[in-house]
Amino acid sequence: MEERGTTIEEQERKHGVAVIKEQLRHIPESPGVYRMLGAKGEVLYVGKALSLKKRVASYTRIGRLEERIRLMVSLTADMEIVVTRTEAEALLLEANYIKRMKPRFNILLRDDKSYPWLVLTGGHPFPRLMRQRGKPLKGATYWGPFASSWAVDQTIQVIQRSFLLRTCTDTVFSSRSRPCLLYQIKRCSAPCVERVSASEYEALVKQTRAFLGGGGRELQQQLTREMEKASEAMAYEQAALIRDRIRAFASLRASNAINPTTIDEADVVALWQAAGQTGIQVFFIRGGRNNGNRAFYPLHDTNESATSVLSAFLLQFYDDKQPPAQIVTNIKLAEHELLEEALSLRKGRKVEIIYPQRGDKKEVLDHAVLNAREALERKLAENAGQKQLLEGVAQLFHLHKIPSRIEVYDNSHLMGQAPYGVMIVAGAEGFIKRAYRKYSIRGPVAPGDDFGMMKEVMMRRFAVTAKVEDNVSTPENRPDLLLIDGGKGQVSAVTQMLAEMGVEGIPIVGIAKGVDRNAGREWFFAPGQEPFQLPQRDPVLYYLQRLRDEAHRFAITTHRTGRSKLLTRSGLDDVPGIGPIRKKALLTRFGSVKNVIQATIEELSHVPGINRELAESLYGHFHPEWVRKGGALVDQHKRDEA
Repeated sequence: MEERGTTIEEQERKHGVAVIKEQLRHIPESPGVYRMLGAKGEVLYVGKALSLKKRVASYTRIGRLEERIRLMVSLTADMEIVVTRTEAEALLLEANYIKRMKPRFNILLRDDKSYPWLVLTGGHPFPRLMRQRGKPLKGATYWGPFASSWAVDQTIQVIQRSFLLRTCTDTVFSSRSRPCLLYQIKRCSAPCVERVSASEYEALVKQTRAFLGGGGRELQQQLTREMEKASEAMAYEQAALIRDRIRAFASLRASNAINPTTIDEADVVALWQAAGQTGIQVFFIRGGRNNGNRAFYPLHDTNESATSVLSAFLLQFYDDKQPPAQIVTNIKLAEHELLEEALSLRKGRKVEIIYPQRGDKKEVLDHAVLNAREALERKLAENAGQKQLLEGVAQLFHLHKIPSRIEVYDNSHLMGQAPYGVMIVAGAEGFIKRAYRKYSIRGPVAPGDDFGMMKEVMMRRFAVTAKVEDNVSTPENRPDLLLIDGGKGQVSAVTQMLAEMGVEGIPIVGIAKGVDRNAGREWFFAPGQEPFQLPQRDPVLYYLQRLRDEAHRFAITTHRTGRSKLLTRSGLDDVPGIGPIRKKALLTRFGSVKNVIQATIEELSHVPGINRELAESLYGHFHPEWVRKGGALVDQHKRDEA
């Protein structure tokens, strides 16, 4: 049996080598990126090369390759080539492909979160200070990125105390008739009610820009001089206000875990490896301030070197964000100059990678390395306990292997309103929140029709047309166990649904509370097994309860959010031609939807953005009898006048 398996394996390798040799006939000597494709067209590996022909030819010398690469060659059914002008361009393109396609044989950075930025809006005489993620606003000025929303909020609070800039929305700003609480506690200058002039506010904005741009020391010295002058002139209230501002932004540096004095703009990237895994800590330093830190755990083969992992990490990490002027790290990179060239190309100006050996930068780096080591050790300890629980789940439900992906499903609605189905995912690393999914139920749902809701969720999750990142044809997205919040009926229904869709081989288990609905008395239902309960103190029971409760929490939260959106909708949301701006104008003019409905066409047409034609359309939407009579119906106001 082993000899036959070896023969099949050798044949597969020979076939893969033959595919590569055939492709070599058309591959140029140019720099570029190559992709190894599997039998189903899936991307197995993405690589770059200064000479594509020489690099790809190395895969044909199968005896010199490590076992993992031999396996990749044996699975290769086709190749795709993209030629670039330089090796640096190839390096950037490689990182982009890896991040988008997630090939199984590459080092992968799992970084699905967007980063918050500190924003000073434009296009307004009194710019607003705010936190933002996502698409940039036109005319706004950005500082960041920050590691977390908390880090941004801390900075905003300091700037509020120091520079008194507004944080309210334009709508709130325009509707104020007296100062808000922030003015009373000295965190805003109240430009909404003209407690500060436009020129004075502009001066505060300029000071804020200088502070965030790294000019904190100069600004502090300037304010100190102003405080002394105010004190000498016996303007003690003014001196006290300036003193409070100096203390406020001085506290920002004092509150940081690390306080760099010689770093203006840099990311401190520290790597630590243990037990075949890698932990990376990134500290964001901008304008001489620490904007927080974030931990990363790239996916890679256990024998990957630290320099290979860090190189792949840096390229994928900066694929969708601007690199800083300096990257401070503790690992010497093999392609140091090429990485600098590629990142400089990405930024549009010089990027430097440095390895400090002494001084302030070395102290900051040592602190980051300590964080990376401790975070990885905690993660390894957690994973060890998680592995034991997953082994218990595999044994309990007679699974063929330890599950690496468990999908848990639940539904939530209120008498059929705002119905949602949700999926949460758990694995060896705990809850995989980037894989959570919400399904807004599209079909009509009768109150209590959980079967109908579950059917729609399963159809959308396992349909052939599912999104690439959810498609079960890829091994990482195929669940090893489905956990359904329900009993025998739900399990039978889901089993039948999947069979009808041609999805086979996925174990399904239902978890349902007993008659008394007490936690710890759950019954488990699995095809081919009699319903059973577990001892109340069984660790596996606690684990399965946690999975069920997390799905329930996510379902309730999703449903409440959806229901809140329904409650905040108004009759104007369904009127053709009435968007957010016109809706706001109508409500500002009439005060409520009821008053809009009672308004005449003439009154509606005087609202900014509403012409005569749109006013008639709006009136007709709420008065169908007027439309039916061809506009001949006399409105209420005219009847009253008559």
